[in-house]
Amino acid sequence: MPSRRELLAGAGAGLLLGLVPGLSVAALPGGRRLVVVLLRGGLDGLHAVPPIRDPDYAQARGSLALPEGEVLPLEAPFALHPALAPLLPYWQGSELAIVHAVASPYRERSHFDGQDMLEGGGTRPHELSDGWLNRALDSLGAGRGVALAVAQGLPLILRGATPASSWAPSPLPGLPAGLVEKVAALYAGDALLATAFEEGVQANVTAGEAMADEPPVRGRLRDFPALAHAAGHLLAAAEGPRVAVLELGGWDTHAGQGLTQGRMADSLARLAGGLDALAKALGPAWRDAVVVAVSEFGRTVAANGTGGSDHGTGGVALVMGGRVAGGAVLGQWPGLAPNALYQGRDLRPTTDLRAVLKAVLRDHLGVGPATLDTTVFPHSAGVAPLAGLIRT
Repeated sequence: MPSRRELLAGAGAGLLLGLVPGLSVAALPGGRRLVVVLLRGGLDGLHAVPPIRDPDYAQARGSLALPEGEVLPLEAPFALHPALAPLLPYWQGSELAIVHAVASPYRERSHFDGQDMLEGGGTRPHELSDGWLNRALDSLGAGRGVALAVAQGLPLILRGATPASSWAPSPLPGLPAGLVEKVAALYAGDALLATAFEEGVQANVTAGEAMADEPPVRGRLRDFPALAHAAGHLLAAAEGPRVAVLELGGWDTHAGQGLTQGRMADSLARLAGGLDALAKALGPAWRDAVVVAVSEFGRTVAANGTGGSDHGTGGVALVMGGRVAGGAVLGQWPGLAPNALYQGRDLRPTTDLRAVLKAVLRDHLGVGPATLDTTVFPHSAGVAPLAGLIRT
């Protein structure tokens, strides 16, 4: 990864310097950071945070019921899957809150439509072409350089009026000397291409400087802990972004889900390792950070015939950070009795996911209530921000 000096050296230096934008963070209060982790595939919240002492848990989950002696107790009736052990210190330090039985307004079971609503923030699939996070940043007057997706493309959640960039470590070797300047000169006459190329260069420069003393992440596109660690360094940098979006797939556990070992445990370990790495890389900025990990829906309560779970409804959201009022499981627990299940098969959602996101945006970033109800999450005036989630 070339240094800033190498990138700006040579005949193209003046042009490239002219393209690099200034960081606009004035619209964000203080040194606040926000990270949204999209858990694609439908996380089984009953596996990640099992209601181990719910009287109906063992019978309802069947072969997916975790052994009580192997989970990490939280507040009754809940526990933490042992693969999430790296998150336990954050719970004990009141920096991790869990919202159970949570769901977006979506009530079908399509990954594509569910993720569209999760990121768009609308009331029906494909209603909106931009993302709720972008609209929130736009309402704050945030400019170029504030938001970054740690991904190979820009997800819907960050598309919209506020310019956002994407960055991912390249699996390819470094560029030949002078190529960056030549490409910049080639694109100089095209405003769209020049801006896109310049954003990529700037993201690469910022990444190189922020992670100069870190192990390389080149070629580790599927290593979530490494990417989360890199994101933390980017966010901690003085000239780095303030808002980031990360993605972690692998949650569509139709078969072979496992218990404390196996496919699901491996995915949970990657998630926990990544969130822990992100927190550590943020350093002092952690005290002003909030991290939200959410999925498009949960899984069925009962196991299916192949040792897995199918697409469901109610799930779980994890909220971490120095500004989180943690050490609590929030929301109303509906129980797992047969007559309490949604459509007789799913965990019944009792907390609207938008209530969680509104609380973060209002109490952490300062987005106004009217804007949240009409612009960020249209037609959501009846959904109040979740109380007690963010330290004020």
